[in-house]
Amino acid sequence: MTEETQWLDERETEVWRGFLQASQQMAAAMDRQLVRESQLSGAEFAVLVPLSEHPDGVVRARELGRSLGWDRSRLSHLLKRMEARGLLERKNCSSDARGLDVQITPDGRKAIEHAAPGHVEFVRTHFVDPLTRAEQDALASATRKIIASLQPECE
Repeated sequence: MTEETQWLDERETEVWRGFLQASQQMAAAMDRQLVRESQLSGAEFAVLVPLSEHPDGVVRARELGRSLGWDRSRLSHLLKRMEARGLLERKNCSSDARGLDVQITPDGRKAIEHAAPGHVEFVRTHFVDPLTRAEQDALASATRKIIASLQPECE
């Protein structure tokens, strides 16, 4: 690298570290709430949400991994565990022999429907309600920009 490193100033460091701390604490607290109230981990909940929202309850494994930002190995291990618990089924893709479809089961649907009210209450209490409408708008704008800056990294 030929350029000098542009170190973060005090304000930038505070913003960055605050974002990291809030993100990490939010994820950990949300995971504890989900396990305590529904016996689903945050990762399991994250997999079940798109499956439950899809009209036929089926999503290609590759698309699921991409939407979650997970590598194939992590997703594969979790899907195996979730299948063993009866939350989903993995099936060969009918339109592409190399592909894998993931389908929510009736037990998986019951689990997400049981978990969703407590999860929404948690999100409202710890994320939505503490912020004013203007802060929510600013955070939404900031996160869109951050996500857009990361897109080339994620593809």
